Amino acid sequence: MFRSFRPVFKFALLAASALSVPAFAQDATPEQEEGEAGGRKDDTIVVYGSGIDRNTAATGLDLTPRETPQSITIITREQIDDQAASTVADVLEYTTGLSVKRVDRGRNLLSARGFDITAFQLDGLPFATGNVGLEETSTAIYDRVEVIRGATGLLQGAGEPSASINMVRKRADARELTGEVNFEAGSWNHVSGLIDIGAPLTADGSVRARLVAEVYSQDAFVDLESSNGFTLYGTIAADLGPGTRLRAGASYQRDERDGVMWAQLPYWYADGSRPDWSRSKTTGADWNEWDTTEKAAFVSLEQDLGGSWQLRGDLSYFEQVEDSKLIWLWGNPDRETGTGMEIWPYWYLSKPKQWSANLQVKGDYQLFGRQHELVFGAMYSHQKGGWTNRDPDPASVAPVGDFHAWDGSYPEPIWGERYRMSGFGTTEQTAIYGVTRFQLLDRLKLIAGGRLSSWTRDEQEALYTPEPYRIEHKNIFTPYAGLILDLGDFLSAYASYTSIFNPQTARDRTGRYLDPLEGDNYEAGLKADLMDGRLRASAAVFRVEQSNFAVPDIDPETGDPYLIPGTPDVASRPAKGVVSKGYELEMQGEPLRGWDISVGWSHFKAKDPDGVDVQAHQPRRVFRMATKYEFSGALEGFSLGGSLRWESRPPQTAPNPVTEQDEPVGQKAYALVNLLGAYDLTEALSLQVNVNNVFDKVYYNTNSWFGGFIYGEPRNARVTLRYRF
Repeated sequence: MFRSFRPVFKFALLAASALSVPAFAQDATPEQEEGEAGGRKDDTIVVYGSGIDRNTAATGLDLTPRETPQSITIITREQIDDQAASTVADVLEYTTGLSVKRVDRGRNLLSARGFDITAFQLDGLPFATGNVGLEETSTAIYDRVEVIRGATGLLQGAGEPSASINMVRKRADARELTGEVNFEAGSWNHVSGLIDIGAPLTADGSVRARLVAEVYSQDAFVDLESSNGFTLYGTIAADLGPGTRLRAGASYQRDERDGVMWAQLPYWYADGSRPDWSRSKTTGADWNEWDTTEKAAFVSLEQDLGGSWQLRGDLSYFEQVEDSKLIWLWGNPDRETGTGMEIWPYWYLSKPKQWSANLQVKGDYQLFGRQHELVFGAMYSHQKGGWTNRDPDPASVAPVGDFHAWDGSYPEPIWGERYRMSGFGTTEQTAIYGVTRFQLLDRLKLIAGGRLSSWTRDEQEALYTPEPYRIEHKNIFTPYAGLILDLGDFLSAYASYTSIFNPQTARDRTGRYLDPLEGDNYEAGLKADLMDGRLRASAAVFRVEQSNFAVPDIDPETGDPYLIPGTPDVASRPAKGVVSKGYELEMQGEPLRGWDISVGWSHFKAKDPDGVDVQAHQPRRVFRMATKYEFSGALEGFSLGGSLRWESRPPQTAPNPVTEQDEPVGQKAYALVNLLGAYDLTEALSLQVNVNNVFDKVYYNTNSWFGGFIYGEPRNARVTLRYRF
């Protein structure tokens, strides 16, 4: 449908047209310039990522996106609502440069620029994602999602050079009673309801509160699968005195998923031919369960120190319980009889906990007759995890039989005692950091800083860890540098550099832990604020160089993987000189009054020194677009829009079970089209209809890790009735 140059060409045309259209602010009222109180735009975040909003997710400095020397995408509450995005993963599916693939029907794999995304932030504080990741949390509690692409070690510390996802919680900022009530109904018996209320708790509005509650229930296009859950979130903000502000809050999310499909559908029949499974086909059993509970709490205190200087302290906590009783199916069934599949039940339980603290001072200072900014601080994070298992009595594990006839009515085995399996231990990271923005010249700024980190992992005894061990890395310095040159009042050029450090728990064929990932991250580009800030455009090129990158260790003679001694886990080897390079184009904002758009194109290559693709399950070229137009005049109140997702075929291959030759198994290039229609029934009440995968495209939405695939969702629809007051 698309060739690689077409999105670039369209992007250039759109940018050119935006440059030639007069700024609408000349005809706007002051109220419109500052935002529309009670309307669809607020005074700091203009829809679809444009506007003059500032963020601290990249460096800790208060920077606009044009002042940030890295690629940044902001997905606002408006766009989240337009896409009817229930989870953060739904939001990220239409974010420039990101790939969201299913591991199974319970988890997602996120990646960018050839590397997995493991760096998450909650209100700017770093948190590690889990087996069921933070991307599965409900969007009901978030005001926006900020995605910083590239390495973010300055604030994140250890991590991948892919992207950092900052999820910004809703705030209690209402000084009069305001709120929103939503009701949704959709395909596969989806029903949900949400209430979001903010109000002052004191007459002068110095203490304010906000409460969000959401409940849902739905089935799925996959046989047997159903889920239900709820989310609660409450937050308080208080002006304690002159220059003293307090925020605190907590959230609770519970998801119960039944009949969930864990193992993927096999690529091959035993004779080497490819099956054509129904999209509703499952490898799950009717007693499968995959339940999760997330609890979070936070407190933040800000104190003005005089002038522009400010002290801020943050403390945040996150806990998850994952209880998953599942079965794993593998093998290549006989084309005629359906026999030949193997099975093993598994009852996983994990209760990871983590908390993070940050103390930060920021402000302006004068030097050489110019004003500059400075941020310095200290961070501490503590993580505790591990998982247990219950094995079945082998005598109670029934055979699969004819997989063609599999309907999930498989007998639950007799379970043994629970035991510690792996991952028990604590990970601590401490750091001090500092960064400054020098105003070198009127149009030239330098952002320079660094982070000094210590990272420790204490692993306890478990099945896969017969002996406790300790991994420790002290005084790791992570530099950061960025130059921003203003080429005019609306256009800037930038270049940035940072190093990469990421401890690994991957082990080689002897059982030894691999050395940390190390490398360098380079990025350069152009950024423009057009239409008086109503539209942003950016173009970036990047290069990531890594050493010690963990890849599966395969016997070159047999093609079989080496295993870590004493475990069923595949051993890893360190790949030297892995390089990922590419470019990204993006535009977000409102090029014409009433027309909102977010569009992006990304292209990268990632290879080891032998020219072999790494992270081969990731598509190399990705196009994303979301748009909406609000009519005026006789059609005022109507809105139409939609989104488009196109991806190239990833270079993933797998060996045919008969020929033993590698064959392409990645999803061929495909496009998904979603449509949106909305109507304001009154000033407060609106009706919205979303239709996803309009042309009912059949496609794989999987990372191909386990020799199989997961289908993406067929055509589906959702209706939302929204009342705001």
